[in-house]
Amino acid sequence: MFVQLIHGKVSDPDGLQRCLDRWGEELRPGATGYLGTTSGICDDGMFVALARFESAEAARRNSERPEQGAWWAETERCFDGPVSFMDCPDVTEWLGGGSDDAGFVQIMEGHTTDAGRMRELLRETGERVHELRPEIIGGMLCTDGGGDSYVEVAYFTSESEAREHEKLEIPDDLRSLFEEEQRLMGDVKFYDLHDPKLVSA
Repeated sequence: MFVQLIHGKVSDPDGLQRCLDRWGEELRPGATGYLGTTSGICDDGMFVALARFESAEAARRNSERPEQGAWWAETERCFDGPVSFMDCPDVTEWLGGGSDDAGFVQIMEGHTTDAGRMRELLRETGERVHELRPEIIGGMLCTDGGGDSYVEVAYFTSESEAREHEKLEIPDDLRSLFEEEQRLMGDVKFYDLHDPKLVSA
């Protein structure tokens, strides 16, 4: 799987939604290898999207379509300033990956010194985390080609359940692993999608 992170400040939310709707209706049928998108607008007006493709090649073919270029030229006018893109060819899914049943999605962006160890920790703790926090119903860890920049995504049944359960005491056998993961995550930028738009091909 290949994931592209897209984010930028929105100046015209209604216009952006119209463009996204049009992409789904008119351009999506021709996007070979497209798997789905998780997107939303944060409280500060930041639009964040994670577009999933079968491969980097499929994503490249989509971006090179003339109709995609014309669509983006219109869509980027809905933003206040530049839009950032981050390509992630290394994707690890945990608890089955993302879920279109999520009522709340949290996206974390940062830099790590050891992406490989972060993946190991997710594999080691995934099932135990779900037992402890049943409202977490899936997630992904996505890293760029260099393995330094990462995006981690967690899908929850609801925000209220997520906020309630994050107060729980972490069992002793998990605490050291959680603390190690937090150290590896470094300084993290959080994007909370209170009303996530979840699309699968």
